[in-house]
Amino acid sequence: MFSLRRWAARALDVAAIVIVAAVVVRFAVLPRLPGAAMVAPALTLASLDGRPFVLAAHRRQLVFLDFWATWCDPCRDSIPLVQRFRRAHPGVEVISVDVGEPTVLVKPFVARFGMRDVALDPDQTAAHAFGVTGFPTLVAIDPHARVHVVGIGYDPQVERAMDAALSRYATVR
Repeated sequence: MFSLRRWAARALDVAAIVIVAAVVVRFAVLPRLPGAAMVAPALTLASLDGRPFVLAAHRRQLVFLDFWATWCDPCRDSIPLVQRFRRAHPGVEVISVDVGEPTVLVKPFVARFGMRDVALDPDQTAAHAFGVTGFPTLVAIDPHARVHVVGIGYDPQVERAMDAALSRYATVR
């Protein structure tokens, strides 16, 4: 009887390891492999302007999602650069996504940084769906709804990376 319990416990350990490995591969490894971009999940988020942001409504065009949080110092350095790119490219969808925070914290932060097109992910559903592991994280979703990680962490050249993503992913191929 003792060996049966031990065997069952080992089997559960192996099952847990397999599940964790599958999740890591699905959300951390596959999206970063060339040619193996994941498909963007169906996503609807509340926004600060009161209109819902529905990702599916932006199919057939390039969309940037910039995941950030108010407590994140590298985000504070990155946000003005991302917002400058957004202003310089009015035809490109750049959505700033606050992760895990209540609106009462987000509104004054957004006002201070002069941000527009801000979506809210208070329960971190979108961040998990896109495999966000650090802040800021910038992803591009191409016209075929494939997700491409543009950058994780502060990059003083983020506008250049966004321009490169725009050139590479903006047209339907």
